[in-house]
Amino acid sequence: MIPKVHAPRVLIFDSGVGSLSIGAAIHQLIPQANLLYAMDHGGFPYGEWQESALVEHICQAVSALLQRHSADILVMACNSASTAVLPALRNSLSIPVVGVVPAIKPAAQRSHSKVIGLLATPGTIARAYTAQLINDFASDCCIIPVGSRVLAPAIESLFWQENPIDAVLEQIKAELYSHPRAAEMDTVVLACTHFPLLQKPLADLMPNLEWIDSGEAIARRVLHVLNELNLPLNLNGSTAKREVVILGEEPATPILIQGLENMGLSLIDY
Repeated sequence: MIPKVHAPRVLIFDSGVGSLSIGAAIHQLIPQANLLYAMDHGGFPYGEWQESALVEHICQAVSALLQRHSADILVMACNSASTAVLPALRNSLSIPVVGVVPAIKPAAQRSHSKVIGLLATPGTIARAYTAQLINDFASDCCIIPVGSRVLAPAIESLFWQENPIDAVLEQIKAELYSHPRAAEMDTVVLACTHFPLLQKPLADLMPNLEWIDSGEAIARRVLHVLNELNLPLNLNGSTAKREVVILGEEPATPILIQGLENMGLSLIDY
């Protein structure tokens, strides 16, 4: 008997609903792949953690998760955590690990005015790695940094409780346009995986800007790694699963469950 061949499974790990934006990009490029979205709601927000504690927490959480749910590749879908935790994860896991970094390079390539907004968490704005990306790929650009403590929590609240978010978006607009060269800005980097989930309302509020995130680049990287692993992607008649597991003590709300179902995702037990 020929053994049954299974489609590869990608584990997408984030502190909350940010995994949804990365997962959507991966699913669009690789619809045959099974996706497991891990939302560490109990650890949210990662930007408030001390770095060594965050590394220990994520390594323990990922290890425990992989004991229950096997995966062929891990995507660390968080800008705040990626640079800190990737070395430890790669040392401790037997599967490939893909991280997320701010899309500063493509933004610098696509901006005509060379005035670029960088919308991120305060932790990502402050990291030396972000400064290095700017130095390496956008040294000829004026970067307008906005480190928001409120936008990612507001997005979590929107998905969990359907709380209104208009006032927060207006606040983001005011912060972006407070810079002396803001009138020249033509591009904004969404440097937190939560933020692309609000790209449409952000674009509606600020229609003259191009919004760039890391989703497509991460999806291409995942495809490259899967091909390197020689994992099957052309399985005739197979239906890919897209499942969500929530870490933490707080149970998913009916609003969140319905929203996930509307996206074609199903909630499974941890």
